[in-house]
Amino acid sequence: MKIVRADVIVTCPGRNFVTLKIVTDEGVHGIGDATLNGRELAVASYLKDHVCPLLIGRDPGCIEDTWQYLYKGAYWRRGPVTMTAIAAVDMALWDILGKVTGMPLYKLLGGASRESVMVYGHATGRDIPEALDRYAEHIEAGYQAIRIQCGVPNMRSVYGVSKGSGMYEPATKGAVEEQSWSSEKYLDFVPKLFEAVRDKFGFDTHLLHDVHHRLTPIEAARLGKSIEPYRLFWMEDPTPAENQAGFRLIREHTVTPIAVGEVFNSIWDCKQLIEEQLIDYIRATLTHAGGITHLRRIADFASLYQVRTGCHGPSDLSPVCMGAALHFDLWVPNFGVQEYMGFPQEALDVFPHAWRFERGTMHPGEAPGHGVDIDEAAAARYPYDPAYLPVARLEDGTLWNW
Repeated sequence: MKIVRADVIVTCPGRNFVTLKIVTDEGVHGIGDATLNGRELAVASYLKDHVCPLLIGRDPGCIEDTWQYLYKGAYWRRGPVTMTAIAAVDMALWDILGKVTGMPLYKLLGGASRESVMVYGHATGRDIPEALDRYAEHIEAGYQAIRIQCGVPNMRSVYGVSKGSGMYEPATKGAVEEQSWSSEKYLDFVPKLFEAVRDKFGFDTHLLHDVHHRLTPIEAARLGKSIEPYRLFWMEDPTPAENQAGFRLIREHTVTPIAVGEVFNSIWDCKQLIEEQLIDYIRATLTHAGGITHLRRIADFASLYQVRTGCHGPSDLSPVCMGAALHFDLWVPNFGVQEYMGFPQEALDVFPHAWRFERGTMHPGEAPGHGVDIDEAAAARYPYDPAYLPVARLEDGTLWNW
């Protein structure tokens, strides 16, 4: 069996997605997610101009060799564009292997380690009462784990809060949105949010929160210590992780669990964090961290240090990534939780899928491969529509971490 075609499909059913479709000479095809929010066309070009021509004539079953070929052969290793492109190829090849063998992806990986996958949803509000209402709705839907984000008084904007009644979408059409931030106001306010959650709902649900890289290490240490009575499942991305040693300062001051890694692209981004046990959950994704082949290595490495997975799963990764991630989650022994934000209906129409949601848990289904396909006719109805992630500025105008 040989690869005879590799097509890149860019579509915008509610938001922009990039999909790679690999076709073999026996008519079997596989698809992979290559979406990089706000930089979609960079990955599309990398695939079309540099990667796809190299795939023609290769054996789709040589997944490991193809991964090494694309990673080492380019000389320029790592980075979000390169690793997202490699991930798309890897995902599509695993999909083909599943279809050829007639097996769902999780069985190819070694079989299920659990009956279903616990996922967490997002409860957001402009103020505490609205956030609590959304939290109650998630409990009613059966979620066992819920992330909560809330507007901060006297701050013009805050990360993670939906602008309307629909799901949260950070990217905006046209001009780049500039958001305002104050670490001082946030640090004084956010413990009150967690206190309100526990006072109203008790401790029966896992409570999660995303700091989104906004704090310095000592500020994050202060936050982690101040919220210990509310027993968070995790405090996510408390500080930028380029300086991995900075997490040691946080760890020395608090027992609040730490999750990090949604912007990581390789095992090297989390090596020190894991081997020094500075984090509790690794959040790297299949799409941005080199696909199934590489994320397996990260997870196996993490298991040596009792670090569990908590894969990033926003709606700006396509249903293809969601399907593959659920197979990975069902298999991986050191699973923690999977993020699930949901998708607009038009995206679900473009990407028919086998995975299902039920009362706070998900299952990838039993379809061969990862169980997600693309309806190319439906995709063609939604042309690319430029959109950009926001930037954040402190109240004095200084550009800050978004």
